[in-house]
Amino acid sequence: MDVTIPSVGESITSGLISAWHKKDGENVQPGDVLLTLETDKVSTELTAEKAGVLHIKAAEGQEVKIGEVVAVIEEGPAAPAPPAPSKKAAKQPAPPAEPPAAVPPPAPPAAPVSQPLEPEETYHEPHTPPPGAPAPEARITRKRLSPLRRKIAAQLVMAQQTAAILTTFNECDMSAVMTLRKQMQEPFQKQYGVKLGFMSFFVKATVAALKAVPQVNSRLEGDELITHHYFDIGVAVGTERGLVVPVIRDANAKSFAGVEQAILDYAAKAREGKIKIEDLQGGVFTISNGGVYGSLLSTPILNPPQSGILGLHKIQERPMALNGQVIIRPMMYLALSYDHRVVDGKEAVTFLIHIKDAIENPMRLLLEV
Repeated sequence: MDVTIPSVGESITSGLISAWHKKDGENVQPGDVLLTLETDKVSTELTAEKAGVLHIKAAEGQEVKIGEVVAVIEEGPAAPAPPAPSKKAAKQPAPPAEPPAAVPPPAPPAAPVSQPLEPEETYHEPHTPPPGAPAPEARITRKRLSPLRRKIAAQLVMAQQTAAILTTFNECDMSAVMTLRKQMQEPFQKQYGVKLGFMSFFVKATVAALKAVPQVNSRLEGDELITHHYFDIGVAVGTERGLVVPVIRDANAKSFAGVEQAILDYAAKAREGKIKIEDLQGGVFTISNGGVYGSLLSTPILNPPQSGILGLHKIQERPMALNGQVIIRPMMYLALSYDHRVVDGKEAVTFLIHIKDAIENPMRLLLEV
């Protein structure tokens, strides 16, 4: 039976065999995972449909086309292992070793050169790496970009070249959200089985801000402006293979627990390489949290064709002036990058202030005011 690369989505014509999970000549059973195929959008696993011996035809790391035969499963047992040597053969004495060859006497040292080098002669001292340094061939590593990494690179360049990207900044006091989260964490987790994180607050705050400033929930398509009346929010998730942005569908209709569960499920699927194409499509706005990596401030890049992306950052205690006094507050910088062709500066600032107000007064999110 031929093992062929199946179609994994529209516009995908090839993929990369990132790993073989079975060896050439190994017995496989129906349902055994044979290989992991990585494309420019998702990773998927191919499983055996019949029992037999696997004969691999495409190497790990090779790019293959949809429909290409990468292995054959031959019905029957695997080739037997070579027999172990018998005890009788092991007891036979080994042939005598040949006598060592005579070592020639050392050559006399060469006489020193008494003549200086002629002007046209040049002396090149060979480069010798210092002790403990890697060999020259080990000083660099070269490998081909994965399809996903190539896609990410192309998307980022396209975003810079096709949109008039501008970023506006603000900051929010995280005290109220942190206090509410601490007070409600135990009953919330007991009732819903998931932890109450910060991201659900920002997702709900984003939905409220998109409702208040619908221009940010729009995109350009040719000469037409398309405004979305739904709220599918993408949440950027970092993986070993690169950044993916799964979409939380109808985030306005989900509870805090529903948002947290969706994020948790996507994070698990991303780690296991099981994100599907439909999980990544159709978002109207993106949230990227660089704070989990320690980023204090950044300018996020748009996720085309969307017109806005919210960047979250590290929570850091800073001295703030409040009612004429200097107090210490846990603060977070917020960054909104937007397509200036679609969104004016006033609308972008208004949108970000809505986010700030919702986070600093989380009861507004719960009461939807």
